[in-house]
Amino acid sequence: MEQQKISATPNRKFLRSGIIAPLLLLLFSIFLLPSASLYYSYSGGRSCTKCHEIWQPYRDWHESSHRNIACSECHGDVMTLDAGYHLKNLRQLAAHLRGQIPEQVHLKTDDVLGIEKRCAKCHREEYASWASGPHSVTYSKILLNKDHNGQTLLMDDCLRCHSMHFQGSIRDLVTPLNKQGPWQLRDSKLANQPAMPCLTCHQMHHHGDPLAPAPATKPEDAGPRQELTRPSLALFDRREQDYVSLNRLPLPNMLDGTHPVKISPDQRQALCYQCHAPNAYGQVGSDDDRTPVGVHEGLSCFACHEKHGQTTRASCTTCHPQLSNCGINVETMDTTFKNSKSPHNVHTVKCADCHTKGVPKKKTRLG
Repeated sequence: MEQQKISATPNRKFLRSGIIAPLLLLLFSIFLLPSASLYYSYSGGRSCTKCHEIWQPYRDWHESSHRNIACSECHGDVMTLDAGYHLKNLRQLAAHLRGQIPEQVHLKTDDVLGIEKRCAKCHREEYASWASGPHSVTYSKILLNKDHNGQTLLMDDCLRCHSMHFQGSIRDLVTPLNKQGPWQLRDSKLANQPAMPCLTCHQMHHHGDPLAPAPATKPEDAGPRQELTRPSLALFDRREQDYVSLNRLPLPNMLDGTHPVKISPDQRQALCYQCHAPNAYGQVGSDDDRTPVGVHEGLSCFACHEKHGQTTRASCTTCHPQLSNCGINVETMDTTFKNSKSPHNVHTVKCADCHTKGVPKKKTRLG
């Protein structure tokens, strides 16, 4: 008996030492968490479509321009190293086993941010261009801006264009909601995350054909047949939690006072106008509108702004390879292209802005 007591004592100490619980948790993480993800992604998503709400996104994907890309390439799979991803799948599996099935499935904030990083695997050039441009601005730079917040009270409508995939209201995102500050994000992990990720303007499951490979021989009439837009171009509507495709987005009727403004028919601009919009009266230059007038009236946004990075360095030389009608290099003129503090905004500059005593006649070029 004495010997049995002695041998049992170390076992009790071992149990009390707290080693067993972490060990069991580790085994749980290694075996049980990935098993939920394995079930979730089994057979390319078909196993889940048989019994719950994911059948609609699966069908849409099956007819989309991304149908040749496996679900796991964008959404992750059993080999994903993020433990939170597997834990989320386990919670979803447990909820379904309890009969708690939502009517529709929506991507959460962390889902969107995870997909945004995976876009770079296939779209490296586009991703790098976006990441170096203004549309990759972070949550902290947008929502903790002292100059803006000190003048304009943050509200839910801010999320219509910025952080539109955030699951919650502005009160759930920023505190305090006043003009005094200091302001901070309730979830500090969002600070350096992009407020306008790829899924702001791209719907991955929209109906369309995959991008065709370049032909071996270029046809002589290649221009008219070249693709201008991709099927994925669409705006995510935060209120409806759904996308509005490009062909359903309207171009506004614009006025400069009472004068109707000519707008380029480039339909891609309809996406820009959803955030860079005029006021309710359609006055050019009001609110955040950037519609070009003056010497640039009728130009598309994309005549000057590169589509992902928004760079404008080559825009002048594209249309003005040498000199203007004045015989002056346009890049040396006093506009905001040369100096952001110039009173002559390149979107609205007119000949009369510089020629205050009258616009000279166009010079006749010899030869």
